[in-house]
Parts: sequence; C-alpha cells; structure tokens
Amino acid sequence: MPDILLPIIALLSGFVLLIWSADEFTENGAKIANIFKVSPLIIGLIIFGFGTSVPEMLVSALAAMEGNTGLSIGNAIGSNIFNIALVLGISAIIAPIEVQGDIFKKEWLFLMIATLYAGLLLWDYRLDFTDGMVLLSLLILFFAYTFKQAKNKTHHEFDKLEHNVSKAQVKKTWVMLIVGLVVLVSSAKLVVWGGVEVAKVFGVSDLIIGLSVVALGTSLPELAVSIASVLKKQHAMVVGNIIGSNLFNTIAVLAIPGLIHPSDVPVEVISRDYPVMLLLTILLFVVSYKFNKKYIINRFEGFVLIGVFGLYMWQLF
Repeated sequence: MPDILLPIIALLSGFVLLIWSADEFTENGAKIANIFKVSPLIIGLIIFGFGTSVPEMLVSALAAMEGNTGLSIGNAIGSNIFNIALVLGISAIIAPIEVQGDIFKKEWLFLMIATLYAGLLLWDYRLDFTDGMVLLSLLILFFAYTFKQAKNKTHHEFDKLEHNVSKAQVKKTWVMLIVGLVVLVSSAKLVVWGGVEVAKVFGVSDLIIGLSVVALGTSLPELAVSIASVLKKQHAMVVGNIIGSNLFNTIAVLAIPGLIHPSDVPVEVISRDYPVMLLLTILLFVVSYKFNKKYIINRFEGFVLIGVFGLYMWQLF
C-alpha cells in the first residue's frame, strides 16, 4: 500500500499546482497583451501555444535521445488529438467560445498546411534529418508571419488598455508569467509521474500508459490554460492556444526526433493516428467557421468533439 501513497500525493498536488499556475499564466498573459497592445490571439498563439507545448518538446527530445522515436511521434500526434477533441471540447462545454473569423481563417490555414506537410513527410514511413529541417523552416516562417500580424493594430480587442504602466509592474508581470509557466510544466510532469506509477501498480501496460497518461499529461497545460481563459472570457486566447500548440506540436515537436534520431515511423501512425489528427484539424474549422456572421463553438459541438475523442480512445484500447 505505501507504494501507491506517494504517486497519489504527487497526482493530487500536481493537479492543484496545475490549476493555480494556469490561472497565473493566463492572467499575466492577458496583462502582457494589454501592456504591449498585442492581440490576445497572438498571445495565445505564441506565449500560450509555445509555452504549453514545452512538455511535449521535453518528452519528445528525451525519448528521441534514448532512441525511442515512436514515443516522440506518438506524443506529437496524440497531443494534437487531445488538444482539439478534449481541450476544445471541454472548453466549449463550459462556455460557448466566440472566434474571430477573419484572423482565425489565416491561422487555421497555416495549421492545415503544416498538418498536410507533416503527413507528406511521414508518408514514406521514415522521419529523417531532412524532414526535421523542413519542419523547422516552417516554424521560422510561422514566427515571421505571426510577428508581422502582431504589429497589425486592427487585431486588438481590449476592454481596458493600460496606458500608464510602471516598469516595476511590467517586470512583475513578466516574472509571474515565467513562474506560472515553470510551475505549469513541472506540475504536468508531477501528474504524469503519479499517473504512470498508479497505473503500474494496477498492472496497466507501458503502451497504454504512453498513449493515454503521457499524451494527456503533456496536454494538461493546454487544458488548464484553456479552461482558465474560458472562465475569464478570453476566447481569442483559447483558440490561439490550441492552434498555436498544435502548430508547435506538428512542426517543432515532430522535427525533434528527425533531427536527433532519424528512424522509421510506426505503421499505426499513418493508418490510425494521423488520419484522426487530420480529421480533427478539419473539424476545428467546421465548428468554428460556420459560413455565417457569428463564429461560435457551441456546447453541442463541444460534445461532438468529446465524442470523437471517446471513439479514438476506444479504437486505441
């Protein structure tokens, strides 16, 4: 019995820290957007998208260094499936999400191109150094585009602009943003460790643990940040966070195993996992962009996304 006590404590304390850090992270991210007059969508894409993809990058790099590229590739694709089906699904069920149609179309298009491109590179069942470099160049292109967008003043939608903010306040906001991110990543790792240990005690296999607990664990920061953003009515940040995270997973996390340890791609990735990721990326557009004036992801669509997730999990197990 003592064997299971520490993992359970780690699991529970990890969740508590995760909730606190997600709240701090979104709160300070919104403040940064206000101070620098940057669109919340851009903050969602870059700060939240990149920040919450750090666990995936760490897991991918560590797995690739150990020669376990299957875990790296599975982690990248699995996290994308979790993000759209589970994270967006739960967020929409909590409260319908308003989407900025004009900006969303461009960002989504970039994600779709990256998804198709990644599929093309994986199609020969091999992920090598050249593939990694191609994905990395897409990442540089995306950064260049996003910073260009950040300067576009028409993308701002603030309730209250903070004009007179002291340097001390700005510094404190940045420090709390970084602290929030560090705790977010650490608490996610704590949850993963606790979950894996508890699963082992109950005799669950490594593969099942990797596909479920590890993929969920690395997606927990996205889930926590999205729920916190929904509750604060920062809808642009929710969509930005998911598109941003999926972009980083598709072009940065997937590039890592190719660059560190080129190897073959498991057959199931092409036959089972990639098609689900592609379907969900298309579904993201369908539920957000309804070819009418109001772009809202409603609760019913949230349940549809959760349904797709349930079917995928059933297929895995």
